[in-house]
Amino acid sequence: MYAYREQSQVRPLHAVPERRTAAPRVVRKKKKVKKQNPLVAFFRTTLLLSFLSVFIVFVHPTAYNCLIKQVFFPEKIPTVTGFTNTMKTQNPCYRIDVDLYRIANPVTNYVHNDMFNNELLLTPTVEKAHSEVTTMYHTTEIASLKQQLTGLMAQYPSIKPSIYVWEYEQGQYIDIKANELYPAASIIKLPVLVRMFKSIESGQFKLNDEMKMLEQYRSSGSGNMQYGQAGRSFTMDYLAKVMIEDSDNTSTNMIMAKMGGMDDVNIGLRDWGISKTYVRTWLPDLGGTNKTTAYDIAKILYNLDNPGFLNINSRESIIDYMSHVKNDRLIQAGLGEGALFIHKTGDIGTMLGDAGIVYAPNGKKYIVVILAMRPHNSYQGKEFIVKASETIYKAIAG
Repeated sequence: MYAYREQSQVRPLHAVPERRTAAPRVVRKKKKVKKQNPLVAFFRTTLLLSFLSVFIVFVHPTAYNCLIKQVFFPEKIPTVTGFTNTMKTQNPCYRIDVDLYRIANPVTNYVHNDMFNNELLLTPTVEKAHSEVTTMYHTTEIASLKQQLTGLMAQYPSIKPSIYVWEYEQGQYIDIKANELYPAASIIKLPVLVRMFKSIESGQFKLNDEMKMLEQYRSSGSGNMQYGQAGRSFTMDYLAKVMIEDSDNTSTNMIMAKMGGMDDVNIGLRDWGISKTYVRTWLPDLGGTNKTTAYDIAKILYNLDNPGFLNINSRESIIDYMSHVKNDRLIQAGLGEGALFIHKTGDIGTMLGDAGIVYAPNGKKYIVVILAMRPHNSYQGKEFIVKASETIYKAIAG
């Protein structure tokens, strides 16, 4: 009934466990360090010391004086003109001219509107508390004319116009979205022209001064100066003439550059109390980033007759340019026989506009500005402006 294990299978409690045999220890041989040839070591040390000596004696002073010192601790270095070869040799930095301000502010190298301590600056455009222009006085809005124009707009649903009309005799007016921002197109050349003559009056330059046409001024779009040879000189009178009469974009860029850049025009506009119109892009501004309102343009037109704003010579030149605008297919096409019109047109495809002063044969005089957003190059934009001009002329001067 009982099962027993064999005695050989029973392990006594006090039995000592068997020891395992350890693996044989591998003895690694040390690598022998190869002794360096003392001549090679001496040559290397001598070469390193020689290089450091040459750098300290020759390279470091020149690098410090001509680079580090000129960048961070600039000194006035005489111009190269008049230097002898000996002086050039003695002064290795005569060609170094580093300006950290211009490196940190590259835009002011070509766009600036102020100068202080012989440094070009780009300062914010601010509006003066007292403007240089006067404002049209308003009496009553011509309700019947506004109703006719509203009816005409309904016939052209794809055209989105902004219209401002002001007649001189009684101060009556029409305002249809006249304070809404629209692309200025080439109508921006009117404030550029006025700013140019204000610069001439202040003595910045003269009307018969000459200016070279450089490649950076060349502009596509309207005008023939884009096809001219670079390096030719033109008077400011000629540039203003083709800017207005031919709506030349290249001459416009040249005039703005002569005055100090686009922001110079903006400074003038703020000085005059024109709050919404501004220039942001050199012409051609096909994207419509230069903006204006019908009311702003009308205010500039009104002050062409202001002797406190422009002198008689400036007014005569401006009116002469504006009376010879070659595009007579917009507002002028809707005027009655014998009417005179000084104006400036604008067209960038999506916006078509015209702005000027009408002189009727019966003595009536009025300002009219029509800006029309339209499908790109839609002929309906032109049709609307011509018909609107006819309607306005008949109501005021007919």
